[in-house]
Amino acid sequence: MQVNPILRIEPLGFPWKTDDPFLFCVHHDDAYPRGNQAMGPAASLAGRELGQDFTVKDGWRMYHGETVPGFPSHPHRGFETVTVARRGFIDHFDSLGAAARFGGGDVQWMTAGRGVVHSEMFPLVEQDRDNPGELFQIWLNLPRKDKLVEPHFTMLWNESIPRVRAPGIEIAVIAGTLGAETAPPPPPRSWAAQADANVAILTIKLDAHARWTLPATTAGTNRTLYFFRGSSMRVGGQLVKANHSARVNPEVEIELVAGDEPCELLLLQGRPIGEPVVQHGPFVMNTPQEIQRAFADYQTTQFGGWPWPTHDPVHARTQGRFARHADGKTEHK
Repeated sequence: MQVNPILRIEPLGFPWKTDDPFLFCVHHDDAYPRGNQAMGPAASLAGRELGQDFTVKDGWRMYHGETVPGFPSHPHRGFETVTVARRGFIDHFDSLGAAARFGGGDVQWMTAGRGVVHSEMFPLVEQDRDNPGELFQIWLNLPRKDKLVEPHFTMLWNESIPRVRAPGIEIAVIAGTLGAETAPPPPPRSWAAQADANVAILTIKLDAHARWTLPATTAGTNRTLYFFRGSSMRVGGQLVKANHSARVNPEVEIELVAGDEPCELLLLQGRPIGEPVVQHGPFVMNTPQEIQRAFADYQTTQFGGWPWPTHDPVHARTQGRFARHADGKTEHK
């Protein structure tokens, strides 16, 4: 009997629907203009709901930012964020005293664990040209035993992320293994660090009419392709239009064939954690009582407090890519 390689096709929303062990994925793609002296947009902000600007206007959004686009200080507990900075810069600050600037293909993988407050601002550093910004933020769940581990983040610098290349094809291996290429290790208490979790995160670029076959993987793995750029393509022989996801059978190889335009996809896969998920805002736990405790702990401790002078800090315009961790270790790129 022939096995259907496609289990589900559905349109992408905001955020994108994901399957266990992932919680959701958001694709931010903003055509920011030139920057002003404060590294905000050199454009009028009139007509925007500043602090809550999620409506695309003139090709971009301010999100929760009022001067610089982005997300001022906010808490997390019980899961991980994987932030893939494709274009532009992201300035990170957190309640542990850590800070970073990353972009241009870099990835920050943060384990929120028992609780962390961080900010993610998008400084528009270029004053003489536009500042396009594009990123994926992926929320990956933590199992019950690791919900309250110590917070931690790992930088996967663009130069360290392996890529599989062939004529008309480029695949970045952000997590997991593809053929002979293995991604840099995730944080030590990540679900992705479990030997049998089978977590993979890939970005896939295909030129027009290019073909590539995704190898089969372990039964019981949730595996979804997100087709976010291009016009149409075939996935396992079935036509898929742009801005749709295709959940695929992990036990069969899947041929991808680009249409008349170049295509880009994100792949998320992993063995499900299989535990109850209770989410309220920035907290993801297993029970309502644990969510109540998360709010109470945050109100009492502020997860260590906020050691920075503003809730939307940015680095100097001339600052390069770097990361300073809570233990004082500093990386420069």
